[in-house]
Amino acid sequence: MERIIVTPPINIHTHIQLPSSKSLCNRALIINALAHGSEPPQNLSNCDDTRVMMQALQQMQPTIDIMAAGTAMRFLTAFLTVTPGTHLITGTERMKQRPIGILVDALRSLGADIDYAENEGFPPLRITGKKLDKENITLPGNVSSQYISALLMIAPTLEHGLTLTLEGKIVSRPYIDMTLQLMRDFGAQAEWIADNQLKVEATGYQPTPYYIESDWSAASYWYEICALTPEATVELPGLFEQSLQGDAAVAQIFSLLGVETSYSERMVTLHNTGKAVDKLEYDFVNQPDLAQTFVVTCCMKHIPFCFTGLESLKIKETDRIFALITEMKKLGYVVKEKDNSILYWDGEHCPAQPHPAIDTYEDHRMAMAFAPASLILKSVCINHPQVVSKSYPNYWENLQKAGFNLAESNTQA
Repeated sequence: MERIIVTPPINIHTHIQLPSSKSLCNRALIINALAHGSEPPQNLSNCDDTRVMMQALQQMQPTIDIMAAGTAMRFLTAFLTVTPGTHLITGTERMKQRPIGILVDALRSLGADIDYAENEGFPPLRITGKKLDKENITLPGNVSSQYISALLMIAPTLEHGLTLTLEGKIVSRPYIDMTLQLMRDFGAQAEWIADNQLKVEATGYQPTPYYIESDWSAASYWYEICALTPEATVELPGLFEQSLQGDAAVAQIFSLLGVETSYSERMVTLHNTGKAVDKLEYDFVNQPDLAQTFVVTCCMKHIPFCFTGLESLKIKETDRIFALITEMKKLGYVVKEKDNSILYWDGEHCPAQPHPAIDTYEDHRMAMAFAPASLILKSVCINHPQVVSKSYPNYWENLQKAGFNLAESNTQA
């Protein structure tokens, strides 16, 4: 499909099976492989990112193409440095534009054998696995948490373990904590020993059965739908109130926008209360993947906002700050940025395009965050909707189950 037009139902009362957490899946797959587990984790996602990770780990081909899966690129880069053999890891043209020099430099400081196959600082990479015997690394705290998690996950296999010091502001700390807990679940000794320092012992891993929770990031779009629908009840099984996922904070943040969350055993139920704040201010440093959802939701609800802590958005699947500003302007909303880390909207409008089509920039979260805007705009046109397969392959089918209508369109916007 090149383009679809999304039109909404009047009311929503639905029960939706979310995909399992991509973040948990990819960490569990790497750790399970390092533990030499004979069985994969249970309830794995069928999304692109998890699929390419599984394929890479099962086949271990000389050339590993992870396509657009940034998590797989970072985690596998570290994994391959401690895995026998020489491999070339590559991806899409966009992946070849996403910087990876910080991780490569850190791994080289541990003794890793990594060469850039094309452009310095970017994939593809040629990696020869070997024993790594250094044990100390210092990194800026504001780098992608996936770099930090990639280093932590291989640390139990290093000859002397690892002491990792983070300097300055630490972003996405919940993702680091998620990694540490999964490592411990597989028998590793890994912990914070100071506010900015982590220690991992050279214990190796133990094969362990592991069940993957549903994805709180995917749940965010159903919170958005609930917030934009006066009469809405949404049941989401497979989510835990006590979750390792940092994006579980979506429940607390959306409570400020009128969505109440009820918890039962492995189930959450969402209700629209009709009550919302006049302005939303929030630091997304620990939940950057939620930013698109809240930008669209607040604009649709005419709630001014100021969102900080968005430093990592420029190196995601696309430059998400640029993409959000550009696409919201098509809809008549003047969203502004500051210091490459702040997005805000003070209520300013501009003329909307007469028949806008939302570009998705090869970014799954652009498609999923903008589709619910149809609840306010009566319809929304989404370009390249198949991009959702990266993390939530059944997203469009689930919208249809909830009563949305999807129509393919070949009309040029």
